[in-house]
Amino acid sequence: MNLETRFDGLVLKNPLMPASGPLSGDLAKLEFLYNQGIGAIVTKTVSSKAAIVPRPCIYGGKDFVMNSELWSEYPYEMWIKEILPMLPTDVPRIISVGYTKEDMELLIPLLDPFADAFEISTHYVGKDLNVIAETVRTIRANTEKPVYMKISPHIPDPIGFATAVRNAGATGIVAINSLGPTMNIDIESRKIIYGNIDGYAWTSGPMIKNLALAIVYMIKQAMPDFTVIGVGGIKSADDVIEFLLAGASGVQMLSSALLIGKDLYSKIIDDLPKALEKYGFESIEEVRAIILDKTISYTPKVPVVDHEKCTSCKLCEKICPYFAITYTTKIVMDPEKCFGCELCISKCPVKAISKGK
Repeated sequence: MNLETRFDGLVLKNPLMPASGPLSGDLAKLEFLYNQGIGAIVTKTVSSKAAIVPRPCIYGGKDFVMNSELWSEYPYEMWIKEILPMLPTDVPRIISVGYTKEDMELLIPLLDPFADAFEISTHYVGKDLNVIAETVRTIRANTEKPVYMKISPHIPDPIGFATAVRNAGATGIVAINSLGPTMNIDIESRKIIYGNIDGYAWTSGPMIKNLALAIVYMIKQAMPDFTVIGVGGIKSADDVIEFLLAGASGVQMLSSALLIGKDLYSKIIDDLPKALEKYGFESIEEVRAIILDKTISYTPKVPVVDHEKCTSCKLCEKICPYFAITYTTKIVMDPEKCFGCELCISKCPVKAISKGK
């Protein structure tokens, strides 16, 4: 099975990369990720000043991570002298950099010898596209390498963002950064925890996947020849395939490794061939070439219940917003009341309910 993906002169042996964050913050961590078999290295965000990080700073929920870490806690001099020169060179090295035009003027020339590409975080820059575009122009004046601007969910117009950075010289987009600001309150202590000085943290992980998919797809539909790297909520090989189908050229993951385990990278890479075969694909590039079907219907279809599979948990009856499901000795669908919303199909724990004809 061919897992290779190529874009903008970069060749990745598979589409999975780490996202910039706690697991990509020093040489030992990056070497660990490399040994997991990742397709490209992505560093923690390097800035002109080392970050002072509040503790505690990472909270793991059922399907999300809240993080009040900032950029790298190490000075850029350490990255240049001790970390970047030691990175493996047989996979693309994408250096994450932040944040302002002045930071770029200083950092890009110093980091350029070690980079195969740059990822630029705009998390703390604001929403002014003129400011962001000027930052891109400054970067482009200092490097010929691919430059990927990372979009935050608070940007109100993703297509406008992508258009502005492309016109200014960016090579593509990384979508999306973590969601925020968000907050974690401890009732017993009456205290805000896992937050920055203002009490806020940023949320990532599986809970933001559907938002990330939509923004990847939105940008790619508007700008088919502009590279998009997908990030936000990936935790399985199926998730990787979904992002590729939405238009991503490659994907990044970090939060799920904090929730499930750091060996999740190698597991997903090992699972990819089986997942591709399951869905009838022979390569990553074949997935990327698919055009998604957007056909919709306005005619309701009453779901069908497999009573052999049904365990009579009655969840479907409890949650049906149209009161179309009742249980006597078995689940019964009322065709007069059924709206065809299919909530019951998605929520049935044993997959006993399927689409009607």
